[in-house]
Amino acid sequence: MKKHILAILLLIICALATRAEDSIKVSAADLQALIQRVERLERKDSVSPKSVSVDAMTGATQRKDSMKTKRRGKFTIGGYGEITAKHCFYSNNYLRYGKNPEKYANDHYGEFDLPHVVIYLGYDFGKGWSVGSEIEFEHGGTESAVEIEEEEGGEYESEIERGGEVALEQFWVQKMFNRYAILRAGMQVIPVGGLNAHHESTEYFGVYRNEGEFTIMPSTWHEVALTFMGSTPGGWHYQAMFLPGLDSDRFNRKNWIKPGTGSPYEFKLANVFAGAARVDYTGVKGLRLSLSGYCGNSFRNTLSKTNAELDESAYKDVKGTVTIGAFDFAYKDHGVIVRGDFTYGHLSDAAAITQYNISMRKGSVSSKQWVASDALAAGIEAGYDFFSLNRALVAKQQQFYVFGRYDYYDSMFRYDGKPTDMYAWCGRHRIAAGINYFPIPQVAVKAEFSYGILKPGTRADGTRGKLYNDEPQIAVGIVYAGFYQL
Repeated sequence: MKKHILAILLLIICALATRAEDSIKVSAADLQALIQRVERLERKDSVSPKSVSVDAMTGATQRKDSMKTKRRGKFTIGGYGEITAKHCFYSNNYLRYGKNPEKYANDHYGEFDLPHVVIYLGYDFGKGWSVGSEIEFEHGGTESAVEIEEEEGGEYESEIERGGEVALEQFWVQKMFNRYAILRAGMQVIPVGGLNAHHESTEYFGVYRNEGEFTIMPSTWHEVALTFMGSTPGGWHYQAMFLPGLDSDRFNRKNWIKPGTGSPYEFKLANVFAGAARVDYTGVKGLRLSLSGYCGNSFRNTLSKTNAELDESAYKDVKGTVTIGAFDFAYKDHGVIVRGDFTYGHLSDAAAITQYNISMRKGSVSSKQWVASDALAAGIEAGYDFFSLNRALVAKQQQFYVFGRYDYYDSMFRYDGKPTDMYAWCGRHRIAAGINYFPIPQVAVKAEFSYGILKPGTRADGTRGKLYNDEPQIAVGIVYAGFYQL
């Protein structure tokens, strides 16, 4: 396997060189000589590449086979991604939560998408030093071009042909002193909540990421940070992080603090700082229990006003402290998988931040919306692998799960510590059921039906009841996740 991968990589390099220098040619004899050279190298290292799993707590890659008897590969390659399609039996019009939601009651729409496609590359330099990186393409990436418009007198025109995002999700350098003490610096995942720590496509049943956490929390949350982590033989794993704070200018009603991780600039502001931590326990077979949290200020992490201007304003004492606590768990054994999560967050000075954001000038980075003081998300899913009843299918490593999931979340759970119905559509129950078929462990075919039940609120006549249309949908997808060492 290794010789073919190396041969293909070298052929690609040669082909690229051929485009640049027409004098360079790659013949069949060259290819055969190349393969023979790789075979000689392989005889010096008889260990074949092994499939590896990603330790979601540390992000470090580990062999599934014994480290004591096998030599560990230095180069890690892998990734994950989703190919999805859905049809929603509700409207996607931005006014569907307005004063006349009944106008959109019979509307519907569909989507084909590539929500996340991630390429991971890592290398172990030896002596405890390693590096890791992830490049993420969201929704197919971006496509833009400059064209000459013949119909417009030959003018040059820039066009966007496809929406999406391309981001460097991870890039870190790590020093491992021993299993108890590892230092990592760089862009890395902030593992607060179950979804951030376990966001690979095969780590949840739904076609799309769990809606509750995905709505109110950044996902995948990544920041430039300094991290201390490690693990014990008894199954305890720990992680503590120092990172820049969020930007309260970008908070909004629908996603709470989620947009605050981004930056419209070429750098991430660090006028305020934050800390994050996670502890996992895996000492019981098939069971993982996890606690995680985050705390940091967010208000002055902006370029909209100077510190001197803020000190002389009514906002001089505003800090916008974001505090998040989360518990998540997973159990996998005897053909059963059960996963659950609960996340609760609080933002101090929410009313003052709302007033400040709404007053920002037109064209600012702020969405100029209300933001909650409290938000929450909770969910649980369970599935059973019916192929576990058949020894032949178990031997082929095939799985067929039938699952169900329930979520409740509200991005406007409380405003300045008090309940509010102003944005009742921000809270909902969601139930889902479907299947996951694994023809091989790294690939899953998914199908799901879900039903979103929006939270009731206070009507114009003062009575309480249903205000908005429910949101049913069907979705299918093919996902993959795999990591290998060479």
